[in-house]
Amino acid sequence: MNTGVVRSLTRALFVGFVRDRAALFYTLLFPLFFLVVFAGVFGSADSPRVEVARVAPVPLLDQALAHDPGLRDTIEVTAYRTPEAAVRAVEKGDADAFAAQDGGTLSIRYSVADRVQSGIVQSLFGGLTQAANRAATGERPAYRLEARQVEDASLSAIQFFTPGLLGWALSMAGVFGASTTLVTWRKNGLLRRLRLSPAPLRSVFAARVLVSLVTALIQLAVFLGVALLPVFGLRLTGAWWMSIPLVLAGVLAFLGIGMLVGAWARTQEAASAVTQLIVLPMAFLGGSFFPLDSAPGWMRTLSYVFPLRYLNDGMLDVMARGLGPASALPQIAALLAVAVVTSLAAARIFRWDAT
Repeated sequence: MNTGVVRSLTRALFVGFVRDRAALFYTLLFPLFFLVVFAGVFGSADSPRVEVARVAPVPLLDQALAHDPGLRDTIEVTAYRTPEAAVRAVEKGDADAFAAQDGGTLSIRYSVADRVQSGIVQSLFGGLTQAANRAATGERPAYRLEARQVEDASLSAIQFFTPGLLGWALSMAGVFGASTTLVTWRKNGLLRRLRLSPAPLRSVFAARVLVSLVTALIQLAVFLGVALLPVFGLRLTGAWWMSIPLVLAGVLAFLGIGMLVGAWARTQEAASAVTQLIVLPMAFLGGSFFPLDSAPGWMRTLSYVFPLRYLNDGMLDVMARGLGPASALPQIAALLAVAVVTSLAAARIFRWDAT
């Protein structure tokens, strides 16, 4: 392989990419928009908060807040004039619960429209009631619960969704870029002319791969640069640098899928449709938009078919979970295996002409 030819082709392809405003938008700005939106919405949501509506004082709740100031970070109490107004606030979602106390009876009203928040409300007030009962009887509890999170307490939500959104951006750029480029080159006759040109075909494809790898590193740098801004608060700790080989391996896997689609599709419309059918389910089942822990078992099993799952898990391990460099090796191996299998399949069904 002639390195001079590869270098010249890489420069030409990269310049063409930079001059393509649509490609720049969908590769960098469009995914970055989602990062900013997610960071703005969930960036400060580090712990659940419960907004409690009340009309008259609730002694049990007031005593708990007085004895445990830390509860004030979880519970926010708002006074209403009438019980009807407080109930309407819960129905409209302005409050999570309406609390009232009559003697020894603590009653709460909540909405099941948000099942997660209603579960938090019931668990919280159930714990307050049990603590008050133990205090009233004077008996020392036989067991004590000590609960701590496994991650660094200073980690914010952006630590967890930055890798997922970055993985989605890389998959979209890799699969779409490879499939549409191959179909366009075939339709315009460029593949045939490249075959007859003095430049070896391996150099042409090597240059295209290099452009994709360089673009992916730029995406990684831009995402981390924005997420590291004080307003978002991303912290790079541990073996975060292992995200670089993870990203490169992921791009190779996505390029392999894109080349397989481009080798099969005869038109740009067909390539775009098939790519959408791959990228969108892969983004959801790969854990880019929501965690898969609460998903059904069959969905979690199906997610391992998609390479984006391995990329997201690997980056989460080294960027958010604080695991060491070795934790990313299985994911890198899986991504490279996908790249090899899809590239061999694409080479087998590859066509020079559109007919």
